[in-house]
Amino acid sequence: MKPSPYETLRRRPDFLAANSALRAPMPGFVLLARPRGDGDPVRRLGITVTKKIGNAVVRNRVKRRFRALGRELMPAFGIAGADHVLIARAGGVESDFAKLRADLEKALRKLAQRAGEA
Repeated sequence: MKPSPYETLRRRPDFLAANSALRAPMPGFVLLARPRGDGDPVRRLGITVTKKIGNAVVRNRVKRRFRALGRELMPAFGIAGADHVLIARAGGVESDFAKLRADLEKALRKLAQRAGEA
């Protein structure tokens, strides 16, 4: 099995800390990124899909799509040493995968640029 290009956020305090970080709202999701400042270059990704999005089948489909996008884009565009959180919006369910990919790449680039300024 191939190693993941990122680690997964699992603890609630990590998600809460990312909530006060850099934001990039997009039509299908909101991307949050918080540089940890611990010297560890590992990128971490957490995905949040609330019940407002749909039933369990729909929520799991959205999570699968976001995980696939994370595997593809996090190594190239994610901020090293940062926690990233993807919060699904209702528009992300119907969105074309290529559109979601372009939006996530754009959001990651925007946050990386802003993190470099800080």
